[in-house]
Amino acid sequence: MAEFAEKTCYRHPDRVTGLSCSECGRPICTECMTMAPVGIRCPEHSGRAQGVQRVTRGVQRAAFEGVGAKVTRALIALNVAVYVAELATGGGVNGVHSTIYEKGVLIAGHTVDTHGHLIGVAQGDYWRLITAAFLHYGPFHLLLNMVALYWFGSLLEERIGSGKFLLLYLVSGLAGSAGALLLDPLKPTVGASGAIFGILGAGFVLERQRDYVFGGSALGVIVLNLVFTFSISSISIGGHIGGLIGGALCALGLTRLGRVGAAYGRPGFAGIASMVLVGVASILIAYWKAKGYEIHA
Repeated sequence: MAEFAEKTCYRHPDRVTGLSCSECGRPICTECMTMAPVGIRCPEHSGRAQGVQRVTRGVQRAAFEGVGAKVTRALIALNVAVYVAELATGGGVNGVHSTIYEKGVLIAGHTVDTHGHLIGVAQGDYWRLITAAFLHYGPFHLLLNMVALYWFGSLLEERIGSGKFLLLYLVSGLAGSAGALLLDPLKPTVGASGAIFGILGAGFVLERQRDYVFGGSALGVIVLNLVFTFSISSISIGGHIGGLIGGALCALGLTRLGRVGAAYGRPGFAGIASMVLVGVASILIAYWKAKGYEIHA
């Protein structure tokens, strides 16, 4: 005799239901369902805009309503404030001559600052793994990253909540730094793009689980950005790929490999612990790579 398996709503895992979306087949509860001429629909298929159109409307909503993405706006403000501080301390347009840059840029080692002091992760400057994510090479670099952070960060934060979004962003930044050190340890690296790629990686995982946070366009956006990454020599390939992998792993942990919804299910201890584990692993990888570049004065 076959055993009947109870289905639960994909947005509310604690609610047993016998209903399902006529478009995608996912189980939904009465609160989540929408009656349509062609049957019951889930929120993602209830007649709202999809694909690129949905992303466009989401961006417009973020621009005019703010969508409550407080962490995203705070991160943008912090990045801009750091760049202004670089300018104010004589860093020049690119900020590379400021003390803030010298103290925060990501590099493994074999480097001295303007005062002749040895610097680098290999010398124990582990804060560089995260501070580099808040530094930028000039206004254009800053503008591109902040626009991307605003567009995609606002949508993801609205979807998964501010706390989980902040943790994912920071962990993705660490993963991006680890990737940058792995592929090019002696190249000075700065920028928020590793963390932004983490946002895209998380969005891709959610969309593979039919949670269309970017309207189904996550893969296309990632491919387009990877094309630019490999086409422009000054871009950190390792930083982008590392952040992408870090964000995807965080999303997998957050959803417990797809068993709970990132937006509506509670991540629990295991979900948060898995995200922290990605951050710790990134630090260990960075340490392993950088330790060979230590110089004893």
